[in-house]
Formats: sequence, C-alpha cells, structure tokens
Amino acid sequence: MRDGPALLAGLIAGGRCGHKMTVRCQRGRGGTLHPVYVCSRDKSGYGAGQCQQLAGPCVDARVAGLLLQAMAPAALEVSLAAATQVQTQREQVDRIWRQRLERAGFAADRARRQYQLAEPENRLVVRQLEKDWEAALAGRQRLGEEYDRFAAARPRTLTAAEREQIRALAADLPAVWDAPATTDADRKQLIRHLAEQVRVTVAGTSEKVDVEIVWAGGHRTRAQITRPVACLTQLSYYPQPAARARELADSGCNLAQIAGRLNAEGFRPPKRIPAFTPNAVSDLLRALGIQRSRIPARRNRPALAQHEWWLRDLAAHLGMPEVTLDHWVRRGRATGYLHPQARLRVVRAGPAEVERLRALHHVPRGQHNRRPWLSNQAASINTEPEGTNDNADERRL
Repeated sequence: MRDGPALLAGLIAGGRCGHKMTVRCQRGRGGTLHPVYVCSRDKSGYGAGQCQQLAGPCVDARVAGLLLQAMAPAALEVSLAAATQVQTQREQVDRIWRQRLERAGFAADRARRQYQLAEPENRLVVRQLEKDWEAALAGRQRLGEEYDRFAAARPRTLTAAEREQIRALAADLPAVWDAPATTDADRKQLIRHLAEQVRVTVAGTSEKVDVEIVWAGGHRTRAQITRPVACLTQLSYYPQPAARARELADSGCNLAQIAGRLNAEGFRPPKRIPAFTPNAVSDLLRALGIQRSRIPARRNRPALAQHEWWLRDLAAHLGMPEVTLDHWVRRGRATGYLHPQARLRVVRAGPAEVERLRALHHVPRGQHNRRPWLSNQAASINTEPEGTNDNADERRL
C-alpha cells in the first residue's frame, strides 16, 4: 500500500482495543479506489464481532489538516531549507557539466599528441589520427556551447525571483500538499516523519469519531471528525431531523422544501452526500411512516413481464429499504433496468432469485467480508474419504 490512497496505512490503530487497523479498498464510480480502515483483529482471531471501521478519506483529510497546521510556524525554515537544497542540486549539476568539459578537453589533447607523434610515412594512420583529432575538437566545442546554453537558462545561483517563488510555496503548504505533482507516497513519507501513531475511537455506531495523533516526540493532539454511516438511525442527532421533517411534512411542505429547510438548519444525511435531497427526505419520511411520493399509482404503471417487479414493490415484499435494493442493482448484485416509460427501476427476479435476495438481506452487517475467506478455507480442506491417499500412494508404487 505504499502507493495506495490510504495515507495512514500502518499508522492508524483502534482506540478501543489498541490493535492496528487494516486497509480495505472499495472501488467507486469511475474506478476510483476509496480506502476503508477496519479493526477486525478480534473478529478474525477469536470469532468476536467487528470492533470498528470508518471511511479513510474523512480521517486522512483531518490528519492532513492538523499536519499542515503544525508545519505552518516552520514555513520560513522550510523555505530556507528548500532554497539551500535547490542551490546544492544546481551546484552538483554544474560540477557534472564541468567534469564533462574537462574530459572532452583531455580527449582532444590526447588526440593531438597521438597525431603529432605519428610517423609521416604512415599516411593512413596519420590520416585517421587527424580525423580523430578533428572529431575530439568538434565534440569539445559542441559540449561547450551546450554548457553555455544550460548556464544561461539555469544559472548556478538562485535569482531573487526564484527565491521569492520558493518562499511563497513554503508559506502555502496546502497548495504544495494538494498539487498534482505531489504523490501519495510523498504525502505518506511526510506524515511518517512527523507522526508516530493515529488512534481513532468510534462513538458506538454513530458518525462521531475521536482522533488522537501521537506526534514524534510524544506530543498529542485530539480532535473529532464525522464519518459517513450507512443509515439515518445511526446518526447521533437522528431524533432532531426526524422530528423536524415530521413537523414540516405536517405543515404541507413538499420534499424539495423539506430538504432545503433541513439543509439550512445544519442537518446532514448519512453516507457521502453533503446535503439532504428530495430522495433522502422521502426515505426519511417513509421510515417515519409518512407516505409522500411522486411515484405513480400502481394502476397507472405499465404492465411488466413475468418475474419482473417494480423496485418499490420488491423492496416491500422483501422487507428491506428501497435504497439498498437500488444499490444492489447498480452494483450488479441484482438484475434490473430503468423502465423507458415510467422512468422507474424494474428488477428481474424469479422465485429463486427472490429467496436469494431475501437471504442476502438477512446476512449480518459486515458478514460479506468474511464469506470469501470462508469459501477459500472450505476449498482448501481435504474432503477426500479416509484411505484415498493411501490407495493413491499404492498406485504410484
């Protein structure tokens, strides 16, 4: 994971148990990898429940912000060190150029001496030595012209404008941190120079996470971040937006108006969306038992083929949220399409597929992470009857 997107891989640990957290990457839209920090030591080693997990970008961004904040007073020292480093690199390059010029001069002088020491009677040898001398002189002249152009473009000493540019970049560390030329490996190396460990503690199953950074030298910095959670009920402030949404719905506001009021009052939904949308408000009201939807009535919907369900009907039949079933269809875990006339999601599911989706819905949260491991373990166990290996050994003999 040296070049991966997880900036705190190997540094982050769980605040509850003290064990190091592992990194799992999830592929999002467009093929982008999103790291997830998981503390599953007790689950994998002792069969207990999963300790905690949280999305990587939220804690990475917070730790990076604290890192840049801690480095701000040292901006002047950073600029001086950077200027000194650039100056040293230019002197090294200039020394290499001078060594090349010196070698070219030695080669030309050696070719001259060889030509002068040759016997005039050996015309072929003298002619070849003369050509070698001319080639060495031309090579030395060409290299000298290249060095002059290089020295004119990049002088050995930094100019006042270049020093000012380095000082400005050092003063604006966030711009350097977010620059496209700065790789994840560079960011990780910088973090590991300043931080020894990052401990995170999730408050129950809510969105609140306490972060403690142990800096090199023993100093500690504590902060609190907000992680994305899976459902509304996990939010620590869920009763407040629920009560407010019910109040606005009773007053006759539509979904867009309710979403705007909730966003204006500072409420935020779960997962990674930054604000409430009409669809999110619809899910919230449905969870509260308030049916407000623009979905056409069942009698107005077009007829479907055999073993096809409207997504809302199948979700109600399975007793699961519509957003979860829609997510399965988008990820390929269920088969469906968007109806061209009704503009609603249709799911193809025969009786066997319905039972499979029902069983998948009843799988405990986080259990799908263990299923590939259990399948591999079952495949590696020797299921041959006793005595089969002995017979095979006798056949080989």
